[in-house]
Amino acid sequence: MNGDFSGDRFLIKQLVRPLVNLYEVYASPDGQAAGDLVAHVRQKRAALKEDIRAFADSTEEREVFRIKARAVLELGGRYDVTAGADGARLGTLEKLFGKSLLRSSWRVLDPQEVELMTATESSAAVAIGRRIKDFLPLGDLVPLPYHFTFEHDGAPVGELRRIYGLRDQYSLDLGSDAERRIDRRLAVALAVALDALQAR
Repeated sequence: MNGDFSGDRFLIKQLVRPLVNLYEVYASPDGQAAGDLVAHVRQKRAALKEDIRAFADSTEEREVFRIKARAVLELGGRYDVTAGADGARLGTLEKLFGKSLLRSSWRVLDPQEVELMTATESSAAVAIGRRIKDFLPLGDLVPLPYHFTFEHDGAPVGELRRIYGLRDQYSLDLGSDAERRIDRRLAVALAVALDALQAR
């Protein structure tokens, strides 16, 4: 069912389009195979203030969540995630600029801005390698792992991994969050942001 975020595993596929970044999010039994479509996500390129919208399907009639930057430009960056139906705040995504100089690091906050979880690149060596290849001609052709670990109070609650192919695909696994502390819409918003807002 479209817009159903009740599962623990999702597959996120980027669609190649000239003027927008599009993503399709699927429920996935194993994080590898696509099940039912959960969301169709649109990001305008070169927007002064990020405004990423997720819809229940490609008709873009029913919004399920939105990611919106608080400011036009800032080093770290805070992005509010709101529910589509009523605009209620689900939480906030915050890039930790200082920590991200070595390994990309984010915090996910609840609606009261209490930390729910952190998301950190798993390998410092791979993170440095990725930064170096960004400066190389044809560096995008060099495959490097892209793996984030999600933690709540130091305990793992999930992970995001890139699946190699002709276009970007990511496996989001929240199976470790047995208590379901993390709203699945917020976790999917983070997974999309890690690609869209970091130009991966």
